[in-house]
Amino acid sequence: MKGIETHLVISENGEKIIRHETKYRPDDLRSMVDYSYGIDDVGAAISSGSFLRDAMVVAPCSIKTMSALANSYTENLLIRAGDVTLKEHKPLVLLVRETPFHAGHLENMLRLARMGATILPPIPGFYNKPKTIDDIVDHTIARTLDLMGIKHSLSRRWTGKHPAR
Repeated sequence: MKGIETHLVISENGEKIIRHETKYRPDDLRSMVDYSYGIDDVGAAISSGSFLRDAMVVAPCSIKTMSALANSYTENLLIRAGDVTLKEHKPLVLLVRETPFHAGHLENMLRLARMGATILPPIPGFYNKPKTIDDIVDHTIARTLDLMGIKHSLSRRWTGKHPAR
C-alpha cells in the first residue's frame, strides 16, 4: 500500500503454502514489500523493541506459530517479531486458519488475546454477496486493514437497517 512501509518474513511452511495455494511465488511477494528477511535472521531490525512498528499481521498463522507466540517461544524471526510487537503493545493480528480447534488451541488463543493479540480466523462474510474467491479473500484483507487503521475500499461496508424516521 502506498505510504506504508512493509516488512516481510516467510516461514518455510509459508513458502510451501504460497506455491501450493496461490499463483504467486515467494519471490513475487518479496518484490512487493520494502524489506524482506530470512526466517532465521534474528538480528533483523524487526527483532528489536527499539524498532518502531505500527502493527504486525501473521497470515496465514499456523497453530505452531500461534502456540509459540502464546508461550513466548521465539525460535525464529517471525515469532520474535510477533513477541516484540506484543511487548511493545502494538496490534498483532493472527489469521489462524486451521480448523477445527481443540481446547488447547482455544486456550492459546485466549492467552494471546489477553496479551493483546487479535485472533482473526479468515472466516468469510457473505453479506456482500461474494462472487469470486478474490471477493472472499478481500473480505478478510479488509477486516485486517480495519484492525490496523488502514483505509481501503476492498469491500462494501454493512450499513444495516435503519429505523424509520
